[in-house]
Amino acid sequence: MDSNLALGEETPANDLRARVREVLSRRKLTDSVSTEQATASWEQDRFVARARALFYARMMFLTLGLLILAVPTWSGYFGLTGALSFLGYFTMLLYSVANLLVIDHPKAGRWVTYTTLCLDLVILVVLIAKPQVGGGLQSPLLATQLLFTTLFSILYPKPLAILPPLLALPITTRLDLLLNRNVTAVELLTLLWYLALNFIIVYVLVYLNEREAAAHREVVALQGDLKELAVVEERNRLAREIHDGLGASLSSMIIQAEYILNLAREDGLREEIRELKATAEESIDELRRNLRMMREDFELSQGLEDYAKTFQERTGLPIRFERTGAQRKLSPDVQLALFRILQECLSNAVKHAEPKLVQVKLDYGEDRVHLIVQDDGKGFDPKHTPRGHYGLLNMRERAMKLGGQLIVDSSPGSGAQVAFSLPCPPT
Repeated sequence: MDSNLALGEETPANDLRARVREVLSRRKLTDSVSTEQATASWEQDRFVARARALFYARMMFLTLGLLILAVPTWSGYFGLTGALSFLGYFTMLLYSVANLLVIDHPKAGRWVTYTTLCLDLVILVVLIAKPQVGGGLQSPLLATQLLFTTLFSILYPKPLAILPPLLALPITTRLDLLLNRNVTAVELLTLLWYLALNFIIVYVLVYLNEREAAAHREVVALQGDLKELAVVEERNRLAREIHDGLGASLSSMIIQAEYILNLAREDGLREEIRELKATAEESIDELRRNLRMMREDFELSQGLEDYAKTFQERTGLPIRFERTGAQRKLSPDVQLALFRILQECLSNAVKHAEPKLVQVKLDYGEDRVHLIVQDDGKGFDPKHTPRGHYGLLNMRERAMKLGGQLIVDSSPGSGAQVAFSLPCPPT
């Protein structure tokens, strides 16, 4: 045995599959991930990374807060004396840790982070407004409000979501008035200056975020288009190779069979040659049909009807074909599944049922396409199929893979009906 074919061998393809599985597993995605799912996963990862940065920033502020509580002069300036101040400090620490624990949850992580960020903002406003002297618009902590505007804009770049830090400035001004502090012209200028800085920060960060998200969506969509284009090009390449290689060989076999048939004199030999030729002709018909599907040049309704006619001519089994509903474009996988179901049903009817008539109906519904194959043969028990017969199992697997439905209705002596339906795009 060739050592290159050994099981478990590390090849570039296997390495690529391993990397793909690792990334999909880390992002909790499936192999059939859509563009929307990929974008949502990227946005969630981006949010989690930024929320973790928020946690580390909180730890820095909590360290400074502990230092303020430890220095009597500073704690006295902010009025943070007594057990209540330490209780508030440890409350902040607890909800910061709780936020970190749920940060990876798609919904709870966002809501908890937003809620705790608003609590941080409330605490900041209290610290700014509380000092009797040098508080309010004169507080050295007022600049921290710009940091909160930045954090809200980065984590929640929506107009309503950014509203809390913007309201912090007018609330601080209102508290100054309620505490009987005179708002001087310099403090008014400070208020206007901070408002201007806030709007600049919001505009820049929201604009950059939208540009980044739009660029990412465009790249993801482009990658999907390139993948689909690569699949189409590979299908066309394989179609050319199969047509020029296997198709040419089958055509030569048919020509040789005709030549040998003209030379043969024994009836038994001539019959064998005719069967060989018929098998080759059926194979080349199947090959052409698959090539049309690969090139997406296959018309399902006409293809099913032509196959039913050809099958009737070769077997002598009467087949009645009917199509209803507005025809529409179906994917190659759906067309192939419907065609294979018809092949399996007709083959089973000839081999086992001995019917006098088979009725085939292709119906295009509003959102599903239905294929119904009914015969008046001997029938069978669908719950007890002989070992080694995998036709029904294969049909069920096709239905499951494409999100379809397969219903087999039969009983001994009562014929059989196979109803196969698949989702399809609306008209």
